[in-house]
Amino acid sequence: MAELITIDDPDDPRLHDYTSLTDVELRRRREPAEGLFIAEGEKVIRRARHAGYRMRSMLLSAKWVDLMRDVIDEVPAPVYAVTPELAERVTGYHVHRGALASMQRRPLPSADELLAGPVPPPDPQKRPGQRRIVIFEDIVDHANLGAAFRNAAALGVDAVFLTPRCADPLYRRAVKVSMGAVFAVPYARFDSWPRDADVVRKHGFVLAAFCLEARSITLDELADRHYDKLALMLGTEGDGLSAGALRAADEHVRIPMDAGVDSLNVAAASAVAFYATRPRP
Repeated sequence: MAELITIDDPDDPRLHDYTSLTDVELRRRREPAEGLFIAEGEKVIRRARHAGYRMRSMLLSAKWVDLMRDVIDEVPAPVYAVTPELAERVTGYHVHRGALASMQRRPLPSADELLAGPVPPPDPQKRPGQRRIVIFEDIVDHANLGAAFRNAAALGVDAVFLTPRCADPLYRRAVKVSMGAVFAVPYARFDSWPRDADVVRKHGFVLAAFCLEARSITLDELADRHYDKLALMLGTEGDGLSAGALRAADEHVRIPMDAGVDSLNVAAASAVAFYATRPRP
């Protein structure tokens, strides 16, 4: 059973994990270095626990103590009860959902380890051996990355691969926007990109790069080719995929647009791509 501790001093060192949550640069440096991430809200906290992440501590306003009582009773980690005003002074913002948890990160697998890992259990919607992954290149917006992870979880993507400059999917905003879906999809970060495209190809995947080139095949054409192992490549919010990524791809793919619109937000594009290429028996 967790220990419930009331704290009334915003400078109490036990609240260190929760300080200055709105300082993006500070948190980007601190959280990976200290091996933690912040889960916000009851559903996200529960999903992090269900995914096997260890809780370091929890920060609750009074009205959330009863709602989280089962978690408090099960987790051997301190629970800090604070007023909403003190929580705001510590974190730097009004904690609308009233519940925060500091969770312990786990070591990431290498890209090669994730690609060579256990094949997902048989799925009646898939042909035997059928796998679909996504590669996100240089997506730096946490909300976009969180939304894209949520799309991947909802639409059956087997794994996510991030290039070195991608945002941290365990940053608080990414986790919040994903509603905890970042815990449901295995992911890895490439060491060198686009060189590591060869690692993906070595495991038998066809790399399909989404871009605006008129000579690209359409998304429907890609789906009709029924590749057993397909890696979808989506680029950064502004410029799309880099020239190096496009050279590394086996296919160039476009989502046809109407009404003078040239492209979709990367999170929206990912949802369209995942749905169109969903596995079929």
